[in-house]
Amino acid sequence: MLSAMASSTALPLEREPAALAMRIGIVAAEAALATFARNLDLDDLADGEIDFRGAIGPAEWPVFSLVIDTLAESAPGDGRSLDERRAEALNDLARICMAARTGAAA
Repeated sequence: MLSAMASSTALPLEREPAALAMRIGIVAAEAALATFARNLDLDDLADGEIDFRGAIGPAEWPVFSLVIDTLAESAPGDGRSLDERRAEALNDLARICMAARTGAAA
């Protein structure tokens, strides 16, 4: 089986590992954005502290936290709190999802 995977037959572009990884990432991003929309209020986000873990159910938490915390990763010297980084990550997430939809429609 492994030899079949290593064959020299070229995969269609949409089946290349990078393309598949991108599709998985977009699906995870869209799921995280939908989770946010169902469970969190923008007014609460504007007011500051949000209990992300308390607002999102245990079934949805793994994908949501994977996406948001990956986007909210702090860089060296970044003095922002986790909540501030997560708020910015939500903006990034919305832009990713909008770009994916725009790209798919083109």
